[in-house]
Amino acid sequence: MKPIQKKKIFTNSGMIEFAQLGEGVPTVVLINGGSGPIEGWYKVFHELAEETTVLAYNRLGVGKSDLPKSPQHGISIVNTLRQLLKEINVSPPYILVGHSLGGLYANLFARQYPEEIAGVVLLDASHPEDVSINETQGALIRGINKFLKAFDSFSSHKKWNEVNFVVETAKQIQQAGSFPDVPLLVLSGDKMPKMMPEHAFQIRRANQMNLVQLSNQGKHILATKSGHFPQLSEPELVISAIQECIQMAKNN
Repeated sequence: MKPIQKKKIFTNSGMIEFAQLGEGVPTVVLINGGSGPIEGWYKVFHELAEETTVLAYNRLGVGKSDLPKSPQHGISIVNTLRQLLKEINVSPPYILVGHSLGGLYANLFARQYPEEIAGVVLLDASHPEDVSINETQGALIRGINKFLKAFDSFSSHKKWNEVNFVVETAKQIQQAGSFPDVPLLVLSGDKMPKMMPEHAFQIRRANQMNLVQLSNQGKHILATKSGHFPQLSEPELVISAIQECIQMAKNN
């Protein structure tokens, strides 16, 4: 696979590392999962860039982007992304592609700035109500999560990590405007994570189907060979879904 060439640019939130390739509209904006780096898109990035402009970036605290100095909740993350797009002269409309936790930010971005959105693709994305799944898990998993949060509180920058503000981000989504009626493809991994109980997986699966209902143009795609990272296990399926969203957007 070709390496992804990265650059850095200054924003009000700090230095942001990004990669941009291709030409054309709408621009595909790849939004990583929690702490995920640009490299996580290496199996889809270059092929998508043969069709249109593609942008991937590292949020604060990831890769060579600066460490965060303030709470990294959804509104802050969306604002930083929009400033990045402005600084590098990438204008809307956008196709937002959100993986895992990045799905929350795509969801919020689309609600806050619907006029900038041509379509959304969610890859095994977090649902605002997924935060309740932790309460259904065993004592060991809950204990690990509490330990990790406590550990983060001892670091001057880790206390601002986005994982500490997921509940706040979920509330921001609920308080934002309606999701726009744009092409929406929800691609879900069919394989259950090893440490996730069956009942928790079924809750998450129901939440995936709920995401499809956000738009009248919603469509569900099941990645039968994938768990939580379909862009790595089934890149061709992910590329096809994004290409379909681009075509739907152009036909709207």
